[in-house]
Amino acid sequence: MTTFYTNENFPLDLVQELRQLGYDVLTSYDAGQANQSISDEDVLQFAHQQQRVVITLNREDFISLHKQGQKHSGIIICKEDRDYKRQAEKIHEFLIQNTQPLAGRLIRIRKQNQKGSSAQVFVIHEY
Repeated sequence: MTTFYTNENFPLDLVQELRQLGYDVLTSYDAGQANQSISDEDVLQFAHQQQRVVITLNREDFISLHKQGQKHSGIIICKEDRDYKRQAEKIHEFLIQNTQPLAGRLIRIRKQNQKGSSAQVFVIHEY
């Protein structure tokens, strides 16, 4: 099963939802790396050394690192949205349906309008 590493701005409520779905989620607090101004590049490198997928809200910086070709075990960028349960379920659904390793891949969770409805749903976009 996929294992995750979150940087320090990641919501603990979303961590808990992922853990309830059975995922091993290591937070920067758990790893003793919180409040140390660790660069995003070092976060990505640490997660890769631990063979963990980085899961973050920090869209711009991690997309940039990915495009620069920095080696990583995968990146999932979540949306700043309080619907943690549905967002965790969308990640879980994606991982179950997609059996390819996430190493070197960047996945983004987005919210968009559903055709014929005013309700928005989470969708997956891969870079």
